[in-house]
Amino acid sequence: MENKKEIFADGIGQIHFVGGMVRFDYVTLQPGKDGDAPTAEGNVRIVMPPQGFLGAFNSMQQLIDKLLEAGVLQKNEAAK
Repeated sequence: MENKKEIFADGIGQIHFVGGMVRFDYVTLQPGKDGDAPTAEGNVRIVMPPQGFLGAFNSMQQLIDKLLEAGVLQKNEAAK
């Protein structure tokens, strides 16, 4: 990955399935006017086939498990 590009996002605004592809709309928080709450503004979309989505999900689940094990995250038992 010689020409690696880094993209920052505060989160995912929406995930949807259209035309046989999974689409992630990433957002960044933009400051509100005169002290208003920040607003989420779309900045990039990632589109991948369902198999790519499944692979990404599995990778994220493995990372979540490692972060739980390291104590960086805590399980929310009430969310069940």
